[in-house]
Amino acid sequence: MGKRRRVADRRKKRPAVIGGVIAAVAVGAGLGGYALYGGGAADAASKAAVKPVKTGPLSATEVQTTARTFLASWQQGKVPQAAAVTDDAAACVRLLTGYAKDAHITGVKLTEGTRTGAKVPFSVKATVSYKGVSKPLSYDSAFSVVRRTSDGKPVVNWHAAVVHPDLADGDTLATGASGTPPITALDRDGGEITTAKYPSLGTVLDGLREKFGKKAGGKAGVELRVVRGTASQKAKLSDKTLLELSKGTPGTVKTTLSPTLQAAAEKQVTTQKNASVVVMRPSTGEIYAVANSSHGFNVAFQGSLAPGSTMKIVTSTMLFEKGLITPDASHPCPKTYKLAGWTFHNDDDSEIKKGTFKMAFGASCNNAFINFAPKLSDSDLTTEAQQVYGLGMNNWAIGVPTFDGSVPVQSGAQMGASLIGQGGVRMNPLNMASVAATVETGTFHQPYLVAPSVDNRTLAKASRTMSAKTQSELKEVMQYTAAYGTAAQAMAGLGPDYGAKTGSAEVDGQKKPNGWFTAYKGDLVGAGVVQAGGHGGDTAGPIVAALLKLGSSL
Repeated sequence: MGKRRRVADRRKKRPAVIGGVIAAVAVGAGLGGYALYGGGAADAASKAAVKPVKTGPLSATEVQTTARTFLASWQQGKVPQAAAVTDDAAACVRLLTGYAKDAHITGVKLTEGTRTGAKVPFSVKATVSYKGVSKPLSYDSAFSVVRRTSDGKPVVNWHAAVVHPDLADGDTLATGASGTPPITALDRDGGEITTAKYPSLGTVLDGLREKFGKKAGGKAGVELRVVRGTASQKAKLSDKTLLELSKGTPGTVKTTLSPTLQAAAEKQVTTQKNASVVVMRPSTGEIYAVANSSHGFNVAFQGSLAPGSTMKIVTSTMLFEKGLITPDASHPCPKTYKLAGWTFHNDDDSEIKKGTFKMAFGASCNNAFINFAPKLSDSDLTTEAQQVYGLGMNNWAIGVPTFDGSVPVQSGAQMGASLIGQGGVRMNPLNMASVAATVETGTFHQPYLVAPSVDNRTLAKASRTMSAKTQSELKEVMQYTAAYGTAAQAMAGLGPDYGAKTGSAEVDGQKKPNGWFTAYKGDLVGAGVVQAGGHGGDTAGPIVAALLKLGSSL
């Protein structure tokens, strides 16, 4: 019996012969082949584990091969193959599938441009066809080739903008009857508004169409458009028409824009890089002009930037209302001030040893404001901004998408920073123009671009107004700033019925601060920002002042 068992055991260990080839029978099937060819399964596993991941700069050959594989696969409609050479195959498959299926784009021809390092530009020529109507489509795009961190393989760094530069991640393309009829937007004098005439107003026209297209009596046409995804919608970006296959019948929407001031604003923002400006009428809230030197995003209405010292208008309102200070009261501004472990400095480490609060406001001396922090509660500035200036309520209805400011409740050093427009405070030129307008009239009038009577919408209101005494004090310090302070050079010749405030907002990683300026002249106000421009009086100031000067002569 024992002998037979040994024979049986030997037979179990005998290798099987399949088609004349010895096949190893091993528990780790994936390693069995290695066991026959020297070293065994353990050695093979060890070698696999230490296989190096390629790092370092990409070679020209790696970039070229990856780029050509991707472009050729996309052009031939081989979506899985194109996606396989990207670092986000699933997202690539979704967008390129929709490119043909939902956007109805056919006959795609992709031509590679001249590479710069790992960046590959390319041009697209194709045809958009929908229900018997066709039109050619052409545009330029680009992508970068990177190493995949998991294995070092060169792949296309995937973003939706690879497919079309107007796409943000999460957006899609679609062709069909436009969801919204086109509009003809008119200025306050009845002239047509076009991007050819006013390059800044592309995003405004998109917003007007989205808001009023179905209410203005137009009929939708057929178009290729960008359909915004969740992230873009949260950023308040509107759908965008890329190609019109057949024209709809536009409705008409009249705006409050002044053709003279809008044309001047368009010209003024070209004098500085990354400049944005808004002009409005304080007594009504009508917006007369809005312009940005960069046209892809409406910073003037939708920007979210620290406003720097222009926020001291709101802070001063709070201090005056609380009876903590008056314009002519003695109030030194120390070179440094310590609060909750932070040491705050003034611009250029300046100081005012003996002076009034009005002088500190006019010189924009930070620590004259921050040293009030121990006398304030964490929510005081937030309450003031909301109740008197209508800021941070997210309820403005001007006719197009806006960011309505944010003044979060903060504590300690961050609360102190908020008093000078840093910390978590965020604004844009529309918000700061409204702040100056509220000072000029004493009452918050929500800005608007389209009259509320057009669609019976309700404009935002502030829950209370400042007292006549507080308004008088604010006008006193702002007039002093325009006449003798940091705004004097820009505002020269515009007095005496005027007031202004400058600002310089520090931004992490940015060499120069963002320059801010807001001012009023009679029944006209303006506010602007020049990102990375430096002092507001030198950069945004001349832009705003030029428009106030022109507007006061109309």
